[in-house]
Order: sequence, then C-alpha cells, then structure tokens
Amino acid sequence: MSINKAKIVATLGPASSDYKVMLAMVKAGVNVFRINFSHSDHKTAEENIKKVRKLNKELDQNIAILADLQGPKLRIGEVEEGAVLKVDDELTFTNKKVKGNAKQVFMTYQQFASDVRVGDRIMIDDGKLLLETVTSNGIDKVTAKVLQGGPLNSRKGVNLPNTRISLPCLTEKDLADLEVAMKNEVEWIGLSFVRNPKDVRQLKDIIAKNNAPCHVISKIEKPEAVVEIDEIIELSDAIMVARGDLGVEVPMQGVPLIQKMIVNKCHLLSKPVVIATQMMESMIDSLTPTRAEVNDVANSVLDGADAVMLSGETSVGKNPVQVVEAMSKIIAHVEESGQISTETENPPKYRNKRFITDSICYNASKIADQVGASAILTMTFSGYTAFKISSHRPKTSIFMFTSNRSILNTMSLLWGVQGFFYNKTVSTDDTFSDIKQIVKDKGLVSTGDLIVKIASMPIEEMGMTNMLKISQIDE
Repeated sequence: MSINKAKIVATLGPASSDYKVMLAMVKAGVNVFRINFSHSDHKTAEENIKKVRKLNKELDQNIAILADLQGPKLRIGEVEEGAVLKVDDELTFTNKKVKGNAKQVFMTYQQFASDVRVGDRIMIDDGKLLLETVTSNGIDKVTAKVLQGGPLNSRKGVNLPNTRISLPCLTEKDLADLEVAMKNEVEWIGLSFVRNPKDVRQLKDIIAKNNAPCHVISKIEKPEAVVEIDEIIELSDAIMVARGDLGVEVPMQGVPLIQKMIVNKCHLLSKPVVIATQMMESMIDSLTPTRAEVNDVANSVLDGADAVMLSGETSVGKNPVQVVEAMSKIIAHVEESGQISTETENPPKYRNKRFITDSICYNASKIADQVGASAILTMTFSGYTAFKISSHRPKTSIFMFTSNRSILNTMSLLWGVQGFFYNKTVSTDDTFSDIKQIVKDKGLVSTGDLIVKIASMPIEEMGMTNMLKISQIDE
C-alpha cells in the first residue's frame, strides 16, 4: 500500500463506486474519498459512505470522507445529444424546464435574468464556451451571442466573471445535503464558492449547533474570496484551491501565483491546503498523463500542498485505479528528492495559551531534521499537534496516537501524518514504551533509529503538550 506524505483525494462517481475498484484505489494510494453533491443523490452518497467505512475496517485504514457541497453553482439543464454552438450564434437561457439544444437551454438559477446585464460575459463548461449577453427581460429570459463555440453538453456549469449573483452561499439543496453529511459524521465538508468569512462562519455555526464532528474545507474559486483570504483561512479548518472555477472567475494567468500565495499562507496558519482541478485530466481517457500534468502535480507537491485532488479522472474516467497509481508515483518521486519545505519558517511569536505547545511542535520538527530522526511521535486528543507539526514540513514521518477515534480519519488529509488508535492511560514512560513498540512492530522504524516524542505531562491528564524527548529504538 502506497504511503506518501502528500495525500491523494479521489472523487467517487459511476467509474469508481464499485467496492472492488475503491479497494484497488486505496491500495494505489487514496487517502480521502470525495463525494460530490453536485452529482450525487442522498441514497448513493450514503451507500458510498458505508463502503468507505467497510474499507477502513477491512484494511485497518483511516480513509477520510469529504462531502463537497454544490454551493451556488449555476448550471444548464439537459441538452440534446450533438448540440454544438457556433461563433455568432445566439443562445437563449430560459427559466422554463426545456430539453436544451443549440438555440435554447434551461438555466437552473431562477434569478439569472435579473442578475445578468447586457454586455456581461457568460462562460459554460469551465470557460470552454464563451458568450456575451445581448438582451435580458429581467424575469425569465436571457439571450447571448456566442464568442467561442464548441459542443454544448448537459448540466455543465456556468460562470459569470463580472456579475454578482444573489444566491446565498448555502442553498436549500446544500442544507439538505449537509444534513446527510452531518448525520453520517463525515470528516470533511467542502464549502463551495466561498465569497467572504461570513460564509464560513455560517457553515461552522450549523455544524456546531448539530454537534457534528465535521471539519470545513473552504473552496477558493471566487475573486472576492482571494481578497479576504487571510480571514477565510483563519476561520476554516482547511483550504482548497479549486482552479476550475477560479480560472474562469479571475484572469487565468493569475491562478498559479494565487495558488502559491494560498499554500504559503496556509503553512503559516497551520491549515491543510488541497490543490484541485484538471491535475491529470487527460487520464479520463488516456492511460498516461501529459508531461504538463506530471509537472503540475510535482510542482504542487514541491510547493508543499497537503493533498492533490482527482475529480473527473476518478469519478467518470476510464482508468480510476491507474490515475491514482500514476499520481502516487509522481508524489513519491518528488518526495524522495528531499526538496519539500515551507517558504517561510513559522516559529511561535506570541505568548498566548498555546505558546508552549506551539514551541514544542516547532522545535520537534527542527530537532528531528537536525538529528536525522526517522519519526516524530505525538500523543494528541484534539489533533492540534498533528496540524502544527505537519505545517512545518519536517523531513521525517509524523505518527499520531490518539484515544479520540473521531479524529483518526480526519488526519488522513494532513501532510505526512499517519494516525493510530491508542487509549491506555498509563505513565508517560509506559506510554512511550508502548507506542515505540507499535511503530517498530509495524515496520515503520528499525532498531537503532532515532525518534522524537512529544506529549503532555502528566500524560493521563491529556493537557497541552509540554514535553519533548529524543530516544533510540532498541533491540
């Protein structure tokens, strides 16, 4: 089974929802399965959640689930096979449910005509089709001229780069999907089309009121979110750079630098960051990726991303297992180079209530690199130290031990972290002796290896981390 430090998120869909295929994908390197509520009904989602839980039990793994909410995504309805838009044609968007063609399509967003103005650009299918608004009656009909044509396919997304839409961040559909996600206690919930910090607060408040053990990944795909990125990162549990919609909402040449900026800010704030969209898109049909895709995955790993994500490649592609294998090989090769590090070091600066814990985590990472340790072992109940150590990107493995089962799967998104369940309440010395033996028995360290251990003392009180120790694996 592949064990890399950078994690792989794979989207489930018709091509990958078979249990045997999912099993093969986990063995190839998947750490998180994504359920995309844009294309999944509740019954299918719950069936897939059960399959992931079964996989974890069967393989003794901690695969996490990411429930990705659709958000205020604009889409066209069903379209006749073979519909093609030609330059200078006119396409009418209507609120009435009709089977679309090259002349007219159903727009799922009911306020479309009132939000769009004459001259506004309309992009369909991640910008593959480009139109310009000619007329709008302000009620239920918009006519647009085709500037860039091509095939028009069913249920493709629509972007309005210069238009502020009036839909809330959490739609009625999202709230219904969120109920399913919380009821099934998924580890991560993706919040789509975040526009400001209020959007993140709203979702976190709902999760808190329901006492659900879910963590929030804010998806950055709107220019408004980039403007307020610092506060959004601060409020979120993790960030996703969703380059598909971001690349049509902002000038495409700006996306690479936005990606690097977000990754660096996430490191400084100890928040996991996922890079998504079109990473290995050619493998939807092909058995090999393009060299540009290989470079894209490699550069994301070199920049220090916690995870890279596959969308259509695994949900509808012909080769869901092979694409995971290919991505895993790229990650492994880059990590073997030893060139991954954070751009800016982040030692604790302020004596807040976490100052001692933050100092221990920072120095554990540095000492582990200095002495050439094989692993950092951390005891945690909240997962806080795992987030912190991971953000410093030490060259060694990070093994997290916890008595809190609910965070074990959650940690599968974090760079370099492997989680283990441990619930004995014995002395510090006995605990460290136990966990050293566990990693040795699993073949994760060898006799003579140095390891760095951190914990709280006294250990049975499960307080804040205040102790660091270097030791050697004995015979």
